[in-house]
Amino acid sequence: MKILKAFVALSFFAAAVSFAVDGMAAESASPRKVRVIFTSLSGSMAPPWVAREAGIFKKHGLDVEVIAMPSGVEGMNALIAGEVDFLQISGGTTVGAAVGGADVTVIATTIGTLVQNLVVRPEIEKPEHLKGKTIGISRFGTSIDTGARLALRHFGLLPDKDVAIVQIGAVEQIVAAMQGNRVQGGILSYPAISRAKKLGHRVLLDIAGMGIPYASTGVTTTGRLIREQPDLVRRFVSAEVEAIARMKQDKAYATSVMGKYLRVTDPELLSEAYEVYVQKYLMKVPLPTADGIRAVLDELAPRNPKALNQDPQKFFNDSFVRELQSSGFIDRLYR
Repeated sequence: MKILKAFVALSFFAAAVSFAVDGMAAESASPRKVRVIFTSLSGSMAPPWVAREAGIFKKHGLDVEVIAMPSGVEGMNALIAGEVDFLQISGGTTVGAAVGGADVTVIATTIGTLVQNLVVRPEIEKPEHLKGKTIGISRFGTSIDTGARLALRHFGLLPDKDVAIVQIGAVEQIVAAMQGNRVQGGILSYPAISRAKKLGHRVLLDIAGMGIPYASTGVTTTGRLIREQPDLVRRFVSAEVEAIARMKQDKAYATSVMGKYLRVTDPELLSEAYEVYVQKYLMKVPLPTADGIRAVLDELAPRNPKALNQDPQKFFNDSFVRELQSSGFIDRLYR
């Protein structure tokens, strides 16, 4: 348990953040205990929060502990060490670990593009004003890092040469670093984007608006768990899919849960995060795709030659979501 002990103390809530499902499924005398990590303080991480709070995990016979980590790197380390069962994480972090030899697999993609903005300080009026400046990300190797590199190249700027990229930590810490002029820009997600704009910072690029297929956020587990306990994986994915339906159909409930986990009380910030993540980008049928994984590999390849010419099919297992789709389970959730 070394990794969890080391990093849960650094969670976004300034202390260990874990929420255990209370009670048991009526039909099961012994619900299965499961641990899932979410790896960013962002609205994109909401499906397991809602599955826990609405009793959906419980309904599927799972007693789930939901744990916060400051970035996908720490979360992936915990999964590889066998300390947790599932991650709500970016596809980039998963594929990067798998290319390096880790037995990890994407089993659902809940958001299929990078829902991020490049946000800059007020004095940065044009992309060229970033030259010689610094932008902040969470950690290298995360989807936030990917967003930074895509954004800079979009403007014809060379990452690490024209513009420095520095690790800051949690997304909210990037906003604080911008306020203090320690960095002149940052890659942010909602609701941090809304908060930064209220502080006078400006959006230089809506990365999602570029329309790039990308396995941005989803569910990852180990190949071993899929091989040895497929029913557990099936129940977990079923609960997440049901939570997505609840979120899309009940804005008031979804925003209340998001507010609890994000520690946000401003209804305007929560409403904007909901409309962007849940209504616009959260996928009803969270199928991982070859195109989404291929984009991850293409982005990874300049930094890791092992990613070159890899078959994207090696890095995801879509059988669980396809089963829910073909059985009519997903359609019934929206009737």
